[in-house]
Amino acid sequence: MTDDVGSSEGAKAPRATSKKAREKNRTLEIGGVKIAPGQSASVDLPLAAMYTHSNVELTVHVINGRRPGPCLFVCAAIHGDELNGVDIIRRLLDYKQLNQLRGTLLAIPVVNVHGFLNQSRYLPDGRDLNRSFPGSERGSLAGRVASTFVRDILKHCTHGIDLHTGARHRSNLPQIRADLSQEETRNLAMQFGTPVVLDAKLRDGSLRETASDMGIPLLLYEAGEALRFDELCIRAGARGILNVMRELKMLPARKRAAKVHEAVIADDSRWVRAPLSGVMRTRAQLGARVKKGEVLGIIADPLGLNESPVLAPDEAIVIGSTNLPLVHEGEALFHLASFKRQTGQVANELQGFHERFSSQEEEPFFIGWDDSLEN
Repeated sequence: MTDDVGSSEGAKAPRATSKKAREKNRTLEIGGVKIAPGQSASVDLPLAAMYTHSNVELTVHVINGRRPGPCLFVCAAIHGDELNGVDIIRRLLDYKQLNQLRGTLLAIPVVNVHGFLNQSRYLPDGRDLNRSFPGSERGSLAGRVASTFVRDILKHCTHGIDLHTGARHRSNLPQIRADLSQEETRNLAMQFGTPVVLDAKLRDGSLRETASDMGIPLLLYEAGEALRFDELCIRAGARGILNVMRELKMLPARKRAAKVHEAVIADDSRWVRAPLSGVMRTRAQLGARVKKGEVLGIIADPLGLNESPVLAPDEAIVIGSTNLPLVHEGEALFHLASFKRQTGQVANELQGFHERFSSQEEEPFFIGWDDSLEN
């Protein structure tokens, strides 16, 4: 019997496979572990051991998509007591559509492992890890951790998101800080989804500075308080990372287009400091719109004598504040962001922001959550 496939009427020629469809992602090697396209792995990078001889390791979870694309790192707890980012990354890794990832995701939930174990912002040598980059293999403990991060993680990446909170007894309104002089960084900052964006200068020894020197756009997400989980801040952070990944074409677009909530860039920000020592009663809450001369708080001695008001120097939005009522003269109390003729707009955006992330059902943000059907 003659084989007439391809010559019979109506038969279709095989569809040519496009070059783009044939492209595969690269195999990534971290810490001696190779992760092929379509695979994921958790890699433990050795750090300095505890003085008990217990091993300490920096864990990196790698998801290497089948198809090529950007390599994004998301890290938390560079300051060991800043915990919101740890749960943001946990929820991110449970997101169903990561199985359609283009490019590579490196998730590092705890960078400062030593500080995390001690519930401390700093490493045991007293150094701030975020002032120790790019580090040195023969330097201080902080320098060696920074060097490991740069050598084994940062060198692979095209983009980054660094998750932070305020310090102890100090809360930050969800906000993005970034070097907005870089066009791509600016675009990603506006896509993240926080109502406020700060054009933050690069600080010596910071991860942002080292990333900038390597040509890597990096967003710093600030939200909440150290040693506390804040549900709104966690939800907003998880959503923001997905927004960035969609903008980078690492994830497919939503099935239904979401409304764009435009961020507003702050023209300036400043800390209002305590004019004297005492016990403060706070009047202005985080996220509040305040007018010039408005009372932010009142400081007095424990008997209520010699009261002194803390006044807003200009119309602004409160984006950071102390939660501890015991204050010393000169202590930073309220972080205010100012906006030229846009303060009312920011206040409205903040109200909508709180409504969106306070009213969402809890379930989609936990195991197996998928936001493809959300508004």
